[in-house]
This record gives sequence, structure tokens and C-alpha cells, in this order.
Amino acid sequence: MPKQKITKEMVVDAAFELARAGGMEQVMVKNIAEKLGCSVQPIYSYCKNMDGLRKDVTERARQFIQKFVAAHIDKNDLFRSTGRAYIQIAKEEPHILKMFIFQQRKNISSLDDLYQCEASPQMAQTIADELNITVEKAKQLHLNMLIYTIGIGTIFSVTTPGIPPEEIYSQQENAYRVFLRAALEENNDEQ
Repeated sequence: MPKQKITKEMVVDAAFELARAGGMEQVMVKNIAEKLGCSVQPIYSYCKNMDGLRKDVTERARQFIQKFVAAHIDKNDLFRSTGRAYIQIAKEEPHILKMFIFQQRKNISSLDDLYQCEASPQMAQTIADELNITVEKAKQLHLNMLIYTIGIGTIFSVTTPGIPPEEIYSQQENAYRVFLRAALEENNDEQ
């Protein structure tokens, strides 16, 4: 039987699946080799250091989250459903959420930098149009909800046996109403 050719893609796939199931701490050469059914040698040939592989796995987690959110949003309630999708990820894929949250973000020196890095450029305009507020107020509302949702999603993903999702959604909705009221009041004061 010919030897199986191990590719870099196979190594990244195996590492991602290990991280998805048990966290990034499971991404070790011996675990990857075991998952692929090979010796550690092919793994070392692709991974000069584990940092590069971990970056690839983290990027895969980012892509996973983007696809997950896109598949779970309601076009008629884009803003709220996006927040709910993040909470659903926290419940269904806690290790992926942790990889996403704890990834190193370079060249971020302000919350505006973070917003530019994490948010879709069209989202602020969509929110502004939907709520009839300025784009700046929409960005602030969106940033507030991103920070809040990631925070509560993190809490949700690390609690056992777990906070009921309905309680999390209710809390998220309360935060949304408070942030929205502030955005609307500030928007009206400026007009």
C-alpha cells in the first residue's frame, strides 16, 4: 500500500478539528500525527514552529465564525440576529469562539481600530438606514453591542452546566435597548 501524502492543508484541517473539539491546547504535533495516522515527521516538515500553525488554525476559526454568522442571520432583523448568532456560536462551538476572541490583533490602538478590524464596512450604514440615525451613531451602537455580545458570549461559553440561552438573549436584548435609546437620544440632540 503506498504511503499517504500528507499536505499542509491536511495538517491545518487536523489541527483545526483538534482545537475545535478540545481547545488550542490540543494542537500538538503528536496529536495531529495521531489524527492523520502518520508519524510526526510530515507534521514537522510543514510546521517549522507551532506559532505559524496556530495562526492558520485561528484564521480558520475566524472564517468559520464568519460563515456561521452569515448562515444564521435574519435579513429582516440583521443587527439582532447577528448578536444571537454569536451567542449560538458560544453555545455550540465554545472552543472556536475562544480562538476567535483570544487571537492576537495587531495594530489596534483604539476601539475605532478594533471596530474597523472586526466589523463589516457596510454594517454601520445598514444600521444607520434602518434606525434613521447617523453613521457615527450607528457605529457606536454596533461597537457597544459587539463588545457586550462578545463579553456575554465569553461568559456563556465558559460556564457549566451553562446559563440558559433565553436568559442570555434577554440580557442581550436589554443591553440593545439601552444602547439604542442612548444612540437615538444623542442623534436627536445633534439634529
